[in-house]
Amino acid sequence: QVQLVESGGGLVQAGGSLRLSCAASRSIFSINAMGWYRQVPGKQRELVAAITSGSSTKYADSVKGRFTISRDNAKNTVYLQMNSLKPEDTAVYYCNGSPSIATMSAIFLLSWGQGTQVTVSS
Repeated sequence: QVQLVESGGGLVQAGGSLRLSCAASRSIFSINAMGWYRQVPGKQRELVAAITSGSSTKYADSVKGRFTISRDNAKNTVYLQMNSLKPEDTAVYYCNGSPSIATMSAIFLLSWGQGTQVTVSS
């Protein structure tokens, strides 16, 4: 069972930046699509960004142009660079994998980690 550990969250002012990391305990090379999700209390978890093994990416409209997802299969790690942060980006951020970008909101191949809290103050 692959364990996921998210890190890099924190408190930042609006307009600031953070870089999140998602470290897997085993190889993610065989997982085609990896993605970052976020959740706020009382709302469903939403897909923020995804990347395939071929480096195709997909972003939620709300983060396009501000967030960049990347993966390093050699380090079993997925990153999320978040720039120009807004208060509405405040959430707990998680990562997971799926067979394809199209299934990222329905099929989760890995157990969820504890997430990392991102808080953006205005």
